[in-house]
Amino acid sequence: MSNQKHSPPTRADFVAFEDVHSRWMDNDAYGHINNVVYYSFFDTAVNRYLIERNVLDIAKSETIGLVIETQCKYFAPIVYPDLIHVGLKVAHLGNSSVKYEVAIFRNDENVASALGYFVHVYVDRASNKPTPIPQNVRAVLQELVIAHLN
Repeated sequence: MSNQKHSPPTRADFVAFEDVHSRWMDNDAYGHINNVVYYSFFDTAVNRYLIERNVLDIAKSETIGLVIETQCKYFAPIVYPDLIHVGLKVAHLGNSSVKYEVAIFRNDENVASALGYFVHVYVDRASNKPTPIPQNVRAVLQELVIAHLN
């Protein structure tokens, strides 16, 4: 393992944002939002982004993205009733997979409280076999590609 420390990103490092309200039940016995809840924030933000752009129907889409890998680094705690802003960008867009980089920003803070990634592999819903990302989904994901940051 590397001893290299990473600095937290800022809002300017992300292309889009989705807001997620923290909940009373998200706090743990230590008085901050439990680490596992961050993954729920990632999942909620990515899927809401796709749903709002009409490229994901959770009940009917023939092609769906399944999470195969996630990671999160924590920099500062968040607590209920913080408003969570999830920064989104695409770090890699492959034939059947996409790697999102996601960051958690609390309230109006400019520096992230956490940084992670989230990988979807697109599969045919009926067969559960990998399939190319549909063109309409790819177009939406392309809008999040890091190269668009200027």
